[in-house]
Amino acid sequence: QVQLVESGGGLIQPGGSLKLSCAASGLTFDIYVMKWYRQAPGKGRELVATITPGGITDYQDSAKGRFTISRDNSKNMVYLQMNSLRPEDTALYYCNAEKRAVPPRTYWGQGTQVTVSS
Repeated sequence: QVQLVESGGGLIQPGGSLKLSCAASGLTFDIYVMKWYRQAPGKGRELVATITPGGITDYQDSAKGRFTISRDNSKNMVYLQMNSLRPEDTALYYCNAEKRAVPPRTYWGQGTQVTVSS
């Protein structure tokens, strides 16, 4: 059974930093593209950052220069380092694993809440 378990969320003041972690199990981690999504209250889910099995990264424009996605294939972990946090970063952050090769598979975690407020 595949599980993605996020951790590291919390309440943080504007300008602060948080590091989210996602522990994956039950899948061949090093063939999956890993992503962080977020969903703010009343809004749709949006892609924040992506990292390929080989470590190529991509970011949503608002995350560029502030967030860093990384992975440790030896530990089946993916991380999101978030710096210079803003109130508009407040959201439920989800870890996602995607494999497009046949058969395609997509898995989601339950999410971890990040609240940026003074």
